[in-house]
Amino acid sequence: MDELNSLVTLSNATLGDLPEGVPGPTYDRGKLTPGIVHIGLGNFHRAHQAWYLHRLMQDGLALDWAIIGAGVRPYDEVQRKKMATQDNLTTLIELDPRGTSAEVTGAMIGYVPIEEGNGPLIAQMADPAIRIVALTVTEGGYYIDPVTKRLDTKHPDIVHDAAHPTTPRTAFGAMVAALRMRRDQGLDPFTGQSCDNLQGNGAILRDTIVSLARMSDPDLAHWIDTNATFPNSMVDCIVPATGEKELALARRFGIDDAVPVTHENFRQWVIEDDFCAGRPDWDKVGATFTDDVHAFEAMKIRILNGGHQVISDPGEVLGVETISGCMEHPLIGALFRKVALEEVVPHVHAVPDMTPEAYVDLIEARFSNPKIVDTVRRVAFDGSSRHTGFILPVLRDALAAGTPYDGLALSQAIWARMCEGTREDGSAIAPNDPIWRDLSKAAAAAKDDPAVWLAQKNLYGDLAGNEAFAARFSHWLEKVWSDGTEAAISSYLYG
Repeated sequence: MDELNSLVTLSNATLGDLPEGVPGPTYDRGKLTPGIVHIGLGNFHRAHQAWYLHRLMQDGLALDWAIIGAGVRPYDEVQRKKMATQDNLTTLIELDPRGTSAEVTGAMIGYVPIEEGNGPLIAQMADPAIRIVALTVTEGGYYIDPVTKRLDTKHPDIVHDAAHPTTPRTAFGAMVAALRMRRDQGLDPFTGQSCDNLQGNGAILRDTIVSLARMSDPDLAHWIDTNATFPNSMVDCIVPATGEKELALARRFGIDDAVPVTHENFRQWVIEDDFCAGRPDWDKVGATFTDDVHAFEAMKIRILNGGHQVISDPGEVLGVETISGCMEHPLIGALFRKVALEEVVPHVHAVPDMTPEAYVDLIEARFSNPKIVDTVRRVAFDGSSRHTGFILPVLRDALAAGTPYDGLALSQAIWARMCEGTREDGSAIAPNDPIWRDLSKAAAAAKDDPAVWLAQKNLYGDLAGNEAFAARFSHWLEKVWSDGTEAAISSYLYG
């Protein structure tokens, strides 16, 4: 009880009482005005984009760019209420191997109520004060048709939004509705800013918004395409999910925070400077503006995000709970390094001050940080989006160039083994993908006929027809099932 009584309950009123060594906002939050709506306000956003804005505000800058949080799903209301009880403040806890530290950030000043039809969200985005609408809705949240790589216009949510443009279900439908209101009122559009791990994320967001608008209002689609901007960007920071450990860690710092965020001691944000309604000077606090985001995002997506999939799937099958635990494993850690250096690096270009080989070293160190309790389950989630977005493009490049790809084929076999739904110790793997039922069915059948797994056209397209790849995939899947995952990895590493 004494410990609870000594905690600072996070709010504007208690900012002056923060424990020693825990800095808080030096700016007057009462004088902040909104400039950004951020949809999908989870841990990553608060540890990354919101942190950059907080840093600017600490320097007395960007005080008219405060963030209004938003969501479009019922579960977002739970987060909104938690944030509201603490005046939308966040405790950020940096997990540096050299020492853990905490700070309280305050760049977010509101959170839009979650309602069916998204009326409050549309109204907020239509406010002329809002000049950027940003999103973190995960790689699988863009309704992309896996075959055409464009908006899936037949998805029920998209069909609904086209038929009911004033009461949409999706974030994209709400953005279209707000842009319609702005056009009709003679206002300029806002910038749409994707902050998700998608190569060409701005271009994908543009296509999603314009294509959806075209389904109900072609003139509006043309207006958006002509006047709005959608900068590409690359975002990077490892941010674990919040659970009891993270809540307890905040309490050890002397703060009662219902939704604290832990993160690694690394951030990177590379942004195309294409903002139709202005932007904060994020470059003054470490972000990079460039005309060549593609090279940065290709390096990160292929080595970091792809590497996460390479190690998390065997970790799940072998019962390893964390990413740092995977890197400590004598085979999984070596698997990452060999695949990255020999099979991925040949298809990644250097960027200023960083070669692909040096980036592999950096990612190896970041993955190995023992203070980051990043669960294998979180990283392995939604493999149907992540493998197709992070690994298969490299595999296609390797097949076309005639460079090594055996480890990439092995990664697909281990993913198929994971999706069968059991670990090697016999315990069950809980469903962990939006299409888990289909994946599990294919994985079970592939145990006897590996071709069944590759026949999933929504994942592999024409790759199933590549005889060389199909043969190596079959070899590895058969070996995984007959000899075990460790034996298969060992065979790949050492012959």
